[in-house]
Amino acid sequence: MDSGSFTNSQYGHILPSFSAVDLRLNILTSIYSVTHFLVKHHLFSTIDKMLYQRHYGFTMSERGGVRRMNTRPSGSKTSNVAHEAKWRKSQDHFECFTNLIGIELEDELSQVQERWKNWSKQKMLSAGLALFDLVGRTSGRFFGDPILVFEARGGGPLPFHRFGHGDMVIISRARPWGEKVIEGVVLDRNNSRIRIVAKDKPSDLRKGGWRLDKGANRVAHDRMHDALISFHSTEGDGGTTLRDLLLCQPHDLVSSAQRPPEIHGQKIRPLNLTGMTLDDSQKEAIETAVKQRLTMIQGPPGTGKTHTAVHLLRALIDMGRGPILACAESNVAVDNLLEGLLELGVKAIRFGRPVKVRESLREATLDAKVSSHPKQDEIDFIREETEGIRSKLHDLKGKDRGMAHKDISKNYREIRELEQRITDDVLSSAEVLCSTNIGAGHFTIAKRKFSIVLIDEATQATEPSALVPIVKGARQLILVGDHRQLPPTVTSRRAEENGLNIPLFERLLSNGIPAHMLTTQYRMHPTIREFPSARFYENRLEDGCSSAERPPAAGFLWPDWDKPVTFVPVHGSEIEEESGSSRSNMDEAAIVIKIVNDLLVPGDIQPEDIGVISPYAGQVRLIRSMTNDEIDGLEIKSVDGYQGREKEVIVLSTVRANENGTVGFLSDFRRLNVALTRAKRGLIVVGDDRTLRNDPTWASWLDWVSESNLMAWHVVNS
Repeated sequence: MDSGSFTNSQYGHILPSFSAVDLRLNILTSIYSVTHFLVKHHLFSTIDKMLYQRHYGFTMSERGGVRRMNTRPSGSKTSNVAHEAKWRKSQDHFECFTNLIGIELEDELSQVQERWKNWSKQKMLSAGLALFDLVGRTSGRFFGDPILVFEARGGGPLPFHRFGHGDMVIISRARPWGEKVIEGVVLDRNNSRIRIVAKDKPSDLRKGGWRLDKGANRVAHDRMHDALISFHSTEGDGGTTLRDLLLCQPHDLVSSAQRPPEIHGQKIRPLNLTGMTLDDSQKEAIETAVKQRLTMIQGPPGTGKTHTAVHLLRALIDMGRGPILACAESNVAVDNLLEGLLELGVKAIRFGRPVKVRESLREATLDAKVSSHPKQDEIDFIREETEGIRSKLHDLKGKDRGMAHKDISKNYREIRELEQRITDDVLSSAEVLCSTNIGAGHFTIAKRKFSIVLIDEATQATEPSALVPIVKGARQLILVGDHRQLPPTVTSRRAEENGLNIPLFERLLSNGIPAHMLTTQYRMHPTIREFPSARFYENRLEDGCSSAERPPAAGFLWPDWDKPVTFVPVHGSEIEEESGSSRSNMDEAAIVIKIVNDLLVPGDIQPEDIGVISPYAGQVRLIRSMTNDEIDGLEIKSVDGYQGREKEVIVLSTVRANENGTVGFLSDFRRLNVALTRAKRGLIVVGDDRTLRNDPTWASWLDWVSESNLMAWHVVNS
């Protein structure tokens, strides 16, 4: 098979050499097949047909056939519809987001292709996006799929890499753009090996060397596109009765959002929060959410937004509502929802591949529930019977052989029907189904509808991603998030600049639909809370923990022992990496390691109580290489990977130090907010104050530090 072809099976992919025209052809081909099916089965209205004809430039016959599809680049490209806060035309919303997710996929594929074709092996290694010359072996199975183990040839530690639990990887020999490859998902990793779960394993796994690459995710694009089609279909309710409200078309948006949900056929019991551990703002959020069709809950750092979300779900179940679809953008956040629900005794099931689920929660996955179902005995019996027939096939001839093949086909059909019945039975028993936003678009639950949808981490989801669960029949929608923390991750700068990074939560907020803010934080020492509350939350945050409950770590000489916050001024210099993708600062890294070692001396905190964070992946790599895993349990991560996390002490390395005063993406106040609000008992920021003062938010924080006499000059002068 030549390298320009593309196959998509569960076992492997031939990845193409994508050009912009190739990508357009690829997308149009998939759109054609979906569109042809919808028209053939009369699922498209006349307006839907016109919308597709205008956007994709092909016409459909009355019988559902396609007369012509012109994919040649024309002089005038499809006009790009600008992102709007309020969508007067449904068609504009569809065109805008279809275009943006297309750009996102195109740029992601282009980046992968660029790396493969133009980056040197050393550049790929230094960026942590590929591993080379690995040896492979198998190590058992994971829910029926083989586990592939890859190690460095000759043993020893693997080079630095960015492959983490749940990441999609491409397994190849040497040239993934021109050979058959296998896609897998990272199960786990340690210093010397990485374990990957795949649908199939190469027959010659133990022979020769292997290469791992980070891949692009086409599945997310396809499911977001399907959700946009459903959302804008004029047949039925477009997947949700909330469409006009979410487009911000009603004249009085607030009143429209506050209307009671139109959910029929359920006998509703009154709300009962007795016995639930909730503060006043959490109770108010739940009381509001259960009675209106659209609710937004803003959860600043440490205020218990996931705690509130799971208690809200429990309250809805107790009222007789359900089943409910509970989603979040990341697997970690979904697992947090699931864990909280199980602790409250809710019958919750985790939908998605078990390899992406936290190990302690895998028994609650759909796969685990299905495999332990009583009817599995019947399936096992039929499988054994089938194997028995297959083993005798070579002795049979003529009519007997034909009858045996019929029996085998009948058995396989029976197995499939039994498996579907078991799956339906398990799903029907769930009070809450937990899934990632994109996971909610899986074909297994395609026919299931959920009147109530809750999305946690709603401010980290792009609008098309949030629509995937919403079009599962939402009549009541609860969005939980915080627009003052990090926005959705968007790979394409073009897509970001055109509005793909604006979450639905924030767009609704900009139109005057209020968010209920949780106002009591339980994480931070009051001094750590002080600046973020004043700067980002209008001084509305209150403390649910006292200074005595958050004593400063003894291993650092705090400028003020009653205020465990400090800035360590390091006047070094930043280094741009060869790949140009990140930066590091050796001077800061050395100080960070000294601070960590000092913190550990008294013994009041352990390595796992400390989080070393930096906005730059290059600095994360540098500090990791300098510690060389000698401090067992110490977590060194990017700021962006730490949202929703907390540690006793946080050491933040800001990296930027230059004569131009350029701070780069440190200027995003949301990133600073996340960085400053992860610590419980102590926050130590290391950086160049001369550079950081060029940004107004950083300058404000440094002024606050100086006025509070919290500068730690003694650390660099000692």
